[in-house]
Amino acid sequence: MQISETAIADVKILTPARFGDHRGFFSESWNRTTLADAGLTLPDFVQDNHSLSHDRGTVRGLHFQAPPHAQGKLVRCGRGAMFDVAVDIRAGSPTYGQWVGEELSYKNGRQLWIPAGFLHGFMTLEPDTEIIYKCTDHYAPECDRAVAWDSCGIDWPLEGVTPILSEKDASAPALADFTTPYQ
Repeated sequence: MQISETAIADVKILTPARFGDHRGFFSESWNRTTLADAGLTLPDFVQDNHSLSHDRGTVRGLHFQAPPHAQGKLVRCGRGAMFDVAVDIRAGSPTYGQWVGEELSYKNGRQLWIPAGFLHGFMTLEPDTEIIYKCTDHYAPECDRAVAWDSCGIDWPLEGVTPILSEKDASAPALADFTTPYQ
């Protein structure tokens, strides 16, 4: 497992080894011992999510769950490709409001670790993109929140794309109008 730093120290890129032959490949996408041996200890995961976005340019986010059900997420792409983003919303953090983005795809096998205290969102780069992610807390609808996808200065790969949004995401408040619950 290769662990790479990002511009925000707490957000990591994990790239599992792949072992392939004429049939395809095998990859161990998560192993607590392997990560701990490499110096990365993540919280326990309690839920796995899997979503499919049919169209290129589908934007989901920027989402988070507020305390007491804050979620860290380990995100990967099972099919297709996406631009995955994390935005720091931890009050007092030296990187508050800053973002990191990484292309995650079936081909590159990368995963993005996004701890609690970050917004998370992605834009699909190919049709029929599948997103698979582990969460550190269960979904709690009363804690579900969103911030406008285009209010954080993210350099989305929008060339030739008209973003496709849910009603919830299209009406989310801007980061400038947002008060973080992460104190």
